[in-house]
Amino acid sequence: MDEYRRPQVDVLVNRLTEDPHHLITLSGPRQSGKTTIVLQALEMLREAGWKSHYVAVDRPSSTIPPTFSNANESEFDDPRPLDIQGLVQNWEQARQEAKRHSQGFILVLDEIQKIPQWSETVKGLWDADRIEDCPLRVVILGSSPLLMQSGLTETLAGRFEPLDVRHWSFGEMSQAFGFDLPQYLYFGGYPGATRFCREQERWREYILRTIIATNIERDIFSMNRVDKPALLKQLFELGTGYSGQIMSYTKLLGQLQDAGNTTTLARYLDLLAQTRLLAGLPKYYGSFQRTRASSPKLNVLNTALMTAGSRYSFEEAQADRTFWGHLTESAVGAHLFSTMTSDMRLHYWREQPHEVDYVLQRDSRIIAIEVKSSRKKASLQGLEAFEEKFHPWRSLLVGENGIPLNEFLTTPAHQWFSET
Repeated sequence: MDEYRRPQVDVLVNRLTEDPHHLITLSGPRQSGKTTIVLQALEMLREAGWKSHYVAVDRPSSTIPPTFSNANESEFDDPRPLDIQGLVQNWEQARQEAKRHSQGFILVLDEIQKIPQWSETVKGLWDADRIEDCPLRVVILGSSPLLMQSGLTETLAGRFEPLDVRHWSFGEMSQAFGFDLPQYLYFGGYPGATRFCREQERWREYILRTIIATNIERDIFSMNRVDKPALLKQLFELGTGYSGQIMSYTKLLGQLQDAGNTTTLARYLDLLAQTRLLAGLPKYYGSFQRTRASSPKLNVLNTALMTAGSRYSFEEAQADRTFWGHLTESAVGAHLFSTMTSDMRLHYWREQPHEVDYVLQRDSRIIAIEVKSSRKKASLQGLEAFEEKFHPWRSLLVGENGIPLNEFLTTPAHQWFSET
């Protein structure tokens, strides 16, 4: 993995060599490699003569290679966790470095959400730099998507340029770790978990404890907006078991203890989607805007979340064709969700007895997508019914007798809207 560079590395390098008009923020799910992207970009820039300083707010010094902190080490060396005062001191020292170097200077603040009220302080420091035209470039990132997003949108609106870091795609996992398609479907796109794939129980524990538990307990619960934490955990577990399937809110309420109401469930699904764990996709209605929430189609946003909780081994999962079919469909949905741009929306469609697995919308254009994992001849009645009613811009069959699954999972969602 050390030799593999995600595309975001080059994007970050290019942005850091531009004039510092905006803060650069890296946002995305836990364990998606945000810190690695930054460190690789700093290494490339260091080789080109740029000076920089990387600060992990919680100061896990063993993870900070000294070559990435190539300013005057004595000025920055401090083993204590950063607080507001430490943040200001590091920023001030970086300012002085920026004034001494013709190219300017780069300051990276990792895990910044761990400093209380960090966004207000960053806002004041950044605004002061713009007044003085200080050539200081600043990158901020953190492992808690919800806490990061809250600070950015509520305080730093207009001052930052986001660099989205998504779950690893099939193409990336194949290039970096040699995954074939079945391995990707089962083990998903968490690079840090690959070392455990040969020990499946150890891999499962890593996903359940290091990724899922941390996401839910540190990210969602730390927002202090969850009145029923046990319910949210149950909803996530139920959602991973029914990924790739449509579940009415009434049915969900019937399977959850102390479930409250549909408004609560919809809100919790939204929180799970924001942390890139589980989405509840809405039904497509065309131009008609339905006021009452539709039955959601549950979809894990990384297939490892589905298989880790299933207790199936890799071999058992492939042997159960129904489970493998839901897993394949979930992988398609997760890929679309992860690679679609901000002007796209993802839905499903169903009008008994017909159904279309996914409907991808961009402005007035819609694409109908049907997934077939069976070797049997695919029935296209759902696509045909949808085409007759909504006249989509394009219809896609993914899998047997259609677009090969490996090809689809290496094509970003926006490319399907291309004219060619």
